[in-house]
Amino acid sequence: MKNKQISIERKKYLKQENRKKCLILITQIGILIAFLGLWEILARKELIDNFITSQPSRIWNTFLNLGSNQLLMHIGVTAYETIVGFCVGTILGIIIAILLWWSDFLARVADPYLVVLNSLPKVALRASYYNMGRSWNTSNNCYGSINFINCNNIGKFKWIYENR
Repeated sequence: MKNKQISIERKKYLKQENRKKCLILITQIGILIAFLGLWEILARKELIDNFITSQPSRIWNTFLNLGSNQLLMHIGVTAYETIVGFCVGTILGIIIAILLWWSDFLARVADPYLVVLNSLPKVALRASYYNMGRSWNTSNNCYGSINFINCNNIGKFKWIYENR
């Protein structure tokens, strides 16, 4: 291995590039701190709604107390349900695709229905209403593609602010 000498100009250039990188990093961190500080001040002075935007300090406290409020358990359940749903949907999709590929008759019969289903919003195709905004009162029959809104409160938009 030959011992290579770095020229003085190259050293100056590398030093200048390192200064630029440090300045960029310090500026990025400064902007982040200024943004979070402004957000916190505006939330404490109630110039922005805490219910909608929260506060950085509250978010940080929630993050520090992840174990006490069962957030990690809920994240695990959500991840599990997402993975299981993806796998079941993929397997069923492959089976249906094979059946439609195999049978020309079945493909022609199902074609208009598949076209209609493809044009619908995917949220409307959800199979279960379990725990998606349904009232605990089972006599509340609020079904539909926008069932994540509590049916007792549609038309009363003040309920968002009253129930904080």
